[in-house]
Amino acid sequence: MATIGSAPQVGPLLREWRQRRRLTQLELALDAGVSARHLSFIETGRSKPGRDMLLRLGERLDVPFRERNLLLLAAGHAPAFPEHPFGAPELAPVREALERILKSHEPYPAVVFDRHWNLVAANAAIQPLIATIDPALLDPPVNVLRIGLELIPQIINAHDVMGYFRDRIERQLAATADKQLAQLLDEFDTYLSSEDRGAASESDFAQNLGPVRVRAPGGGEWSFFGMFGTFDMPFEVTISELAMELLFPADRATADAFASLARDRDGS
Repeated sequence: MATIGSAPQVGPLLREWRQRRRLTQLELALDAGVSARHLSFIETGRSKPGRDMLLRLGERLDVPFRERNLLLLAAGHAPAFPEHPFGAPELAPVREALERILKSHEPYPAVVFDRHWNLVAANAAIQPLIATIDPALLDPPVNVLRIGLELIPQIINAHDVMGYFRDRIERQLAATADKQLAQLLDEFDTYLSSEDRGAASESDFAQNLGPVRVRAPGGGEWSFFGMFGTFDMPFEVTISELAMELLFPADRATADAFASLARDRDGS
């Protein structure tokens, strides 16, 4: 099977995405409104797909924007979805929106990260959770998942929490075929026992997880539940790959602790 990252010809690349989505040629052809014969010719290289057809097939296969551009390039077409660095002027409205959400979520922690879980932005309330992290790990690029692995000794229910996030990475990898996510999954497996990995593959962590419980400095614990969000109308590659995790206190003690920490930061 062709590798997603090796820039193969469009036919094998399209076939890999179809197989990854577990669809037959007939199923995809019916869904996309093309003939199965024509789709077969595209996959075998006997026919070159037009730009509109590739975009339609990519949409039906739920191919990420970045990989849809690769499909188009492999067929000799220009990319359809623009891509800008996060700091580019074109993305200023997106940055402002994210900054507004991050700030308004204080005094509780919130982070924004990309497809590879590299930190893009965070609010000040995240600092108490990473206070014990080796400063070298906080040099850019900061990876949210690797920080999470370093925090395992502080997470009381680390078995469930890490298994849950491993399951998330595995599902994300299945959707994107991203090599860097595959590397992150391997890193998780070096931290998790074989028993943990077996449990995670059954996708039962989500129903057993409950709040994330973290040992608080000086004793006691903090307890959080999370909210995960993405842009529902992304218009370019970078935005389509951004995600936000908002942590909320799961009990009054945690809420009071983070309100007090915020007052200390503000000097009030």
